[in-house]
Amino acid sequence: MKSLNLPYNPRIDQLRWLAATLVFLFHYYLEYRGQGGTPLASNWFGLVTEGHTGVGLFFALSGFLFMQIALHQQHLHYRDFMRNRCLRILPLFLTIFMLATAIGRDKFAPQDVLYVLSTNLGLAPTSYTPVTGAAWSISVEFTFYLVFPFLARFTLEQGPRYLLKLLALMVFFKLAAFTVNEKSTLMYFSTLVGRFDQFLIGMLAALLVARHGAALRRYGNVLLPVALAVVVFDSALQSKFAKFDPATHATFWIWWSMLEAAGWSLLIVAWTTFGKELPKPLARVLDHGGKISFSFYLLHMAMIHLLAVNFGLPAITGDKLRDALLWLPLVYGATWAVSALSYNVIEEPFLRLRRSYGDAKPVQAAARMAAR
Repeated sequence: MKSLNLPYNPRIDQLRWLAATLVFLFHYYLEYRGQGGTPLASNWFGLVTEGHTGVGLFFALSGFLFMQIALHQQHLHYRDFMRNRCLRILPLFLTIFMLATAIGRDKFAPQDVLYVLSTNLGLAPTSYTPVTGAAWSISVEFTFYLVFPFLARFTLEQGPRYLLKLLALMVFFKLAAFTVNEKSTLMYFSTLVGRFDQFLIGMLAALLVARHGAALRRYGNVLLPVALAVVVFDSALQSKFAKFDPATHATFWIWWSMLEAAGWSLLIVAWTTFGKELPKPLARVLDHGGKISFSFYLLHMAMIHLLAVNFGLPAITGDKLRDALLWLPLVYGATWAVSALSYNVIEEPFLRLRRSYGDAKPVQAAARMAAR
């Protein structure tokens, strides 16, 4: 998806596609297990069995991208920045929120409207069913938007040491919160206590590319496979020592968000500076996947659940794992199709209303794209 505030880099969209696909595979795997499928025993399948890590990639990528914009623009106009963020997020998010209140109409209380600001807390209407369950992360993301222009300004003034000091403070908050929250895993997973550092680490990654981009590009052939290995290892580590369980109280999760974001930020740096191009047909598909990734993320659980309820896991070969793998392309394709429709009728009309929010001149190519 192209921006008016920074020259377009298709690698960002490709990473958005990856993040959305990992979360899709995670929830597809959970549905497969719910249909009686045997678990993937090896921890090396962690990118699937702990595929919620795609949310961490989304958060680190947001920090990276917006810090790149801040470096390009040097000054961000808060009102226009938030206007663009509202146009980007609210049309589809409010659609999902209203769907959630309709589903839970019999439980609805007037104060539930306030959950539109905090779908990651308490008994938010979006959390009642898998149809709207993915919306929890949008409140976390939007809270980061509220403070980012200030973070960017202080970082431009003080450099990376400002972000490092914030990270040190986050460690203190995490340690303190662990002592008083009996379900700390869910706290770290779904609130800013466990997620804010991921945005900050993404911002640090953008500073690294800005300062050492030429050197990173020279070593791209080495850096990319190392980054991929780190990401796979991170997920295997989590799968072995601290699988996601909302009811647990594990010290591993105090540090997990930083470790996860560091791995993903390494991949972001490696992929955005990697010199070789993908084959054009593949690049176009992944670019489009990134463009519709917000709709894909918010709608994928509804599609997986809808097909599971109506068709279950078709007995194609008699082996549940093989059947799930054969059924996967159809479910993924159906999710892609409804996401493309959602992007076209809900997201894109509002995206055309965006405008530049920095001092630099708007990116003309992006302006032409937005006008289409």
